[in-house]
Amino acid sequence: QNWTRGMSYCFHSESHLDTGPIYVRENGKLHVVNQGAGSTQNVTPKTRPFRLFPRGFSVELCMNREDDRARRQRTDHFIFTYTKEGNLRYSAKSLFSLVLGYISDNVDHVDSLIGFPEQIAEKLFSAAEARQKFTEPVTGLRALQKFTEAYGNLVLCSLCLRNRYLVISEKLEEIKSFRELTCLDLSCCKLGDEHELLEHLTKEALSSVKRLLLKDNSLSDAGLRRMTAPVRVLKKGLENLLVLDLSCNPKITDVGIRYLFSFKKLNCLDISGTGLKDVDAVIKRIQTRIGLVHSKVPLKEFDHSNCKTEGWAEQTVLQWEQAVMEAIKPQDDLRARTAALRFYGKTHRIEEVVKRKLVEPETKASENLQFYKEKVQNCYLPLKKEVASSHELKNNKKRALAEQDRERTSKQKHLCLTVEDWELLNTY
Repeated sequence: QNWTRGMSYCFHSESHLDTGPIYVRENGKLHVVNQGAGSTQNVTPKTRPFRLFPRGFSVELCMNREDDRARRQRTDHFIFTYTKEGNLRYSAKSLFSLVLGYISDNVDHVDSLIGFPEQIAEKLFSAAEARQKFTEPVTGLRALQKFTEAYGNLVLCSLCLRNRYLVISEKLEEIKSFRELTCLDLSCCKLGDEHELLEHLTKEALSSVKRLLLKDNSLSDAGLRRMTAPVRVLKKGLENLLVLDLSCNPKITDVGIRYLFSFKKLNCLDISGTGLKDVDAVIKRIQTRIGLVHSKVPLKEFDHSNCKTEGWAEQTVLQWEQAVMEAIKPQDDLRARTAALRFYGKTHRIEEVVKRKLVEPETKASENLQFYKEKVQNCYLPLKKEVASSHELKNNKKRALAEQDRERTSKQKHLCLTVEDWELLNTY
């Protein structure tokens, strides 16, 4: 009776709960009760493993399911390789590489990198560059400024933007963030006198520029006046300039050449293809005022082969150019369509005229106006009387020219600082 009462109690209890097997002791023996059939068996008790969760319970571990980028980067913590047998093998990355990747992903939130070791900063820059952080419209500029403020010319010491007007227009603020450049090539960009980048050349951040190439940029005398105003009056700006290329700018006249006399350290000058009227007078004036000699042979300093983009951000500039080229691809498709229409005689040949105008102008050999500074060699031999007399004649000529220049400068003193010059100086 006790056994039947126990069974009835078990069957009338909550049957939906999985309580497992039920054991009943009767006459000193242990019996297990099957709930389905209601029979009993003589079995020895077995220890059941403790189960925390029921059967079929599963757990899925994921990182921020709402962020797709974080889900894609789950594998970044491992390095996947294959063994000789062809099995996939993975090993965890070092803590340094993980931290480097995390900082490069959030480099725009860094307050400052001043005082940070250069070796690690270069690796951080390359990691951010591999993730194309500097191509982003807003955060890219902020991240690039952190590096340029701290490392200057290590980020970029030479920048070549030859025929890259679209890159300049799209990434002007990023280009202006570069500091301590020594070489800057802006040839064939058609910037004009009022471009913001030309005004930036006179800032203190680019006072280290020694090589400046402004060939075919639609410059005039007004542009040269703006560019040389800080050097002429404040002794700042491009005072360390050694090589200057102003060729193929036909709006530059004899008046604009006078502004170049403020570059006392100038060693090489190219004014071929400009709108000079009295070429012989300009050649003499450059020789007497700056000490540059007219070269009959084209100089190697102006062949543009030595000007390259060098520094940490070399690949960054290439990424900018690739982004601009991808944006132009739809226009290339339109050109293909217009070419097909032109083949069938449905459009006029207008584009060919435009292309001819955009071709880089070539200066003739007869118009070569390149100047260089001769190296002065010391002579310790005694001079003869004839040589001494010739030197006296040269000195007399120099004195006469100097007196003439003084008279001209005294007459033009009131013209040195015009109202436009004062407006320019107030902006610095």
